[in-house]
Amino acid sequence: MNILVTGAAGFMGKNLVENLKNLRDGKNRTRPNIFIGKIYEYDRDSTPEDLKRFCADCDFVFHLAGVNRPKNPEEFYQGNFGFSGTLLDTLKKHNNKCPVMVSSSVQASLSGRFGTSDYGKSKLEGENLFFAYQQESGAKALVYRFPNVVGKWVVPNYNSAVATFCHNIANDLPITVNSRETELELLFIEDLIEEMFDALEGKENRCEFEGVEAIPKADGRYCFVPTTHKKTLGEIVDLLYQFREHPQTLIIPAIPNKSFEKKLLSMYVSYLPRDKAVFPIKTNKDERGSFAELIKTLDCGQVSVNVTKPGYTKGQHWHNSKWEIFIVVSGRALIRERKIGSDEVFEYEVSDDPIQAVYILPGYTHNITNLSDTDDLITIMWANELFNPEKPDTFFEEL
Repeated sequence: MNILVTGAAGFMGKNLVENLKNLRDGKNRTRPNIFIGKIYEYDRDSTPEDLKRFCADCDFVFHLAGVNRPKNPEEFYQGNFGFSGTLLDTLKKHNNKCPVMVSSSVQASLSGRFGTSDYGKSKLEGENLFFAYQQESGAKALVYRFPNVVGKWVVPNYNSAVATFCHNIANDLPITVNSRETELELLFIEDLIEEMFDALEGKENRCEFEGVEAIPKADGRYCFVPTTHKKTLGEIVDLLYQFREHPQTLIIPAIPNKSFEKKLLSMYVSYLPRDKAVFPIKTNKDERGSFAELIKTLDCGQVSVNVTKPGYTKGQHWHNSKWEIFIVVSGRALIRERKIGSDEVFEYEVSDDPIQAVYILPGYTHNITNLSDTDDLITIMWANELFNPEKPDTFFEEL
């Protein structure tokens, strides 16, 4: 399958092209039914001859080219309507009836605050072109009305408030929020790409629209991405400021799989300047070695790294409710545990070959000894709760 992507150098186009390459090159094996040959990238620097050649040989078109921030309203119609007509005319000349996916916008609904939008009007005219083309040629037209599309590589200070917030907060620049209660419907680029893969497999999600709301319908006229997130500007900004504090607090918020928080954090860190992509970790050192907290979470405890010098023992304490997992990643260790009030000692001799995990149980005093005479012992330690210096739940008892 040869694929043509218009607007290939734009935000959506670049993300799509790079992920199509992953499928083509076998790096992404999640879509075994998609076989990609050539990927034709059409953008501003392409020529009319390029378009003719691409349209003659493609088996699927992703039409992402468009104009959203012109100098004058006429450019909306030239970019969102005029070029669409050129694309369809070129496909017709080559009698190419391959499926065409079209990137439109919820603004094309012309509902509510979008009622006078020149951008929305130009997108609606573009949609009608493709519906008419589908009726005339029999070719499949997949018209998607997207809400605010966000994710890595969105240009800040252009047409995405979320991208601007991410960039400015990551770079310690001011932001302006006119109303914290303003709600946005956000579509992350990774979810959009998965839907594009579905479209390639003929499994696009269909719908009808009631205003800007997509109503799923198996035989719907339009297509949509089913996974979007509605959040207020206040919620978005508060999360971004929380993300910014990570180098100081080490706290990562709850980021369940497929959650808004997980996706927004991935977007935010993509805007970090080079000098903020590295930050120091506080490390406590003494003659026995060192200890450093690495990652803290509000719901899944924390991860630390412990270095023990040759011949030394660390620990010698117990916890009421805290429990841990010790994983030796370099060296050889003896881990010992004894239940409080008992004389029975459990011993585990572990090393980095093979790597093993040892549960450190609540109510058991425990220690760890470096068995090497020459090499440091490095242990990754996970605890089920954050260390609270005001209530450390750590009580000395020698083992």
